[in-house]
Amino acid sequence: MKRAKKKTGEPRFERKLPDARRQALVEATIECLKRFGHDGLSIRRISAQAKVSIGLINHHFPTKDALVAEAYRHFNSELVGGLRQAVAQTAGSPRDQLRAFLQASFSPPNLDSDVLAVWVVFWGLYRHSKDIQRVQNETYHGYVDLLRGMLADLDRESGPLRFNIRLAAIGLTALIDGLWLEWCLDPDNFEPREAVELCEAWIERLEGK
Repeated sequence: MKRAKKKTGEPRFERKLPDARRQALVEATIECLKRFGHDGLSIRRISAQAKVSIGLINHHFPTKDALVAEAYRHFNSELVGGLRQAVAQTAGSPRDQLRAFLQASFSPPNLDSDVLAVWVVFWGLYRHSKDIQRVQNETYHGYVDLLRGMLADLDRESGPLRFNIRLAAIGLTALIDGLWLEWCLDPDNFEPREAVELCEAWIERLEGK
C-alpha cells in the first residue's frame, strides 16, 4: 500500500514563463529601489520580491548592471508613456497638447517621493555603468524629441518661435525637471499647478507674447 504524499506549504518560488519572469525581475528591482533606495540593489532582495531563485537572475541577465539598466528603461518608458497618452488624448491645438503634457508631468505617478528615490539610484549609477549610460541616452532623446515635436507643431501654428526649437526643447526639459525635483524635495514649497503655470509662462515668452 502506497503512503500518501505529505502535503507541503506554498512553494517558495513561483513558476513563471521566461518573459513573465524577466518582467517580474524588472518590476521587483523598481519596487526594491522604491522601498530601500540604493540598498534595494541587493540581488537577494530583488529575487525575494520577484519570488524567484537568485540563480535565475543570472540566467536572464548577464550582470546586475544589465538588470538595473532594463529596470531603468522600463521605469522611464512607463512614465514617458503616460505623458504620451495624455497628449494623444488631447484633441486640441498644439498649445493644448503642451498644457496636457505639463499637467501630466506634475501629476501622479510622476509626483511621488518613491519615484525620486528610484531616480536617485539610477543617477548615482550613471557615471560608472555603461549599461545605464546607454539607456539614459536612448530614453532622454526620446523624451526631448517628444517635446521638440510639440514645439515644432506650435511653431507651425502660431508662427516662428523666438528660439531654436531643439534648444528650446532642451531648455523646457530642464525647467520641468528642475521644478519636479524641487517639488519632490519640498512639496510645501509650491503647488503642482504653479509649476504648470511657470512652464506655460516660459512657453508664452518663447512665442513672443
